[in-house]
Amino acid sequence: MSRHLERLLEIDNLIRGRERQTSFSLASVLEVTDRTIRNDLDFLRDRFLAPLKYSKQKGWYYTDNNWRLPTINLSKGELFALTLGARMLSAYAGSGYEEELRSSIQKLSERLPDDTWIDLQQLADERVIFRSGAQMINLDPQIWQLLVKACSTKHSVWMRYYTASRDQESERVIDPYLLHLYRATNPYLIGFCHLRKDYRWFRVDRIKEIKILPDTFTIDPNFDKEKHLQQIFQYEVGGKIFTVKVKFNAQTAPFIRERKWHPSQEIEEHQDGSLTLSLQSSGLNDLKRWILSYGAGAIVFEPLELVDLVRKEIQQMSNYY
Repeated sequence: MSRHLERLLEIDNLIRGRERQTSFSLASVLEVTDRTIRNDLDFLRDRFLAPLKYSKQKGWYYTDNNWRLPTINLSKGELFALTLGARMLSAYAGSGYEEELRSSIQKLSERLPDDTWIDLQQLADERVIFRSGAQMINLDPQIWQLLVKACSTKHSVWMRYYTASRDQESERVIDPYLLHLYRATNPYLIGFCHLRKDYRWFRVDRIKEIKILPDTFTIDPNFDKEKHLQQIFQYEVGGKIFTVKVKFNAQTAPFIRERKWHPSQEIEEHQDGSLTLSLQSSGLNDLKRWILSYGAGAIVFEPLELVDLVRKEIQQMSNYY
């Protein structure tokens, strides 16, 4: 932003404030000469048609309070999209940038005509609803910001991490490669784990403590982020790639057809309305949980390791019912 534009924005803010502003008071706040301020006021009137007027009682003021300095040129649709963005952040109150984005949208609203902003807010409130259900997470903004910094500067990090499946904490040194937002609410760190000597995923909200280390790293040139993400079903990482085949009955099949579950998926349709979904993926536990969510509507055929996982889970469940 140029110094001139920055000064015009500040003049605009000061004139809209509660305190009476003169050319002298504006010059004092902005640390420029009175002549510079007068030139800026003339520029606002001549170039932007600002409805500026001066009186001894009010000082400099706008005769039309709906006038705005056109520093940001957005369509009403774009403004509405930003408004919805704020609503979405309210629903998924775990974003590391929630506070910053709210502040940005608020600053933007101050530069819009009051009636326009009120209309957009009302439309967003009454006609578009965002609900996070049980997916809200407690994300520490400071941890998120440190991870962003470490990814940007390619510095290794030390962290204390809670593993839910084992219900225990461990200390790790990680080379942070990527930050991945799964389903908009589950943020993951993808990086090289010095302990496991392999790439691992860590849910950011389970990082209890983090420190950026002085050591830097170089991203492995053989690491293909697109290929890495395509090998994973949901967010479980495994070393071996499996060919997975699941048959869904006619009642369940419509729910499978309506979504893209995996980049490698193929669907074979059957005459009775059922279908078989095939895909290539590493890690089987997330697949097991997903398949079981469809109950008797899903039958696993491959791999045998997944068939065995599902069978054992059902046997354990049967002990309780």
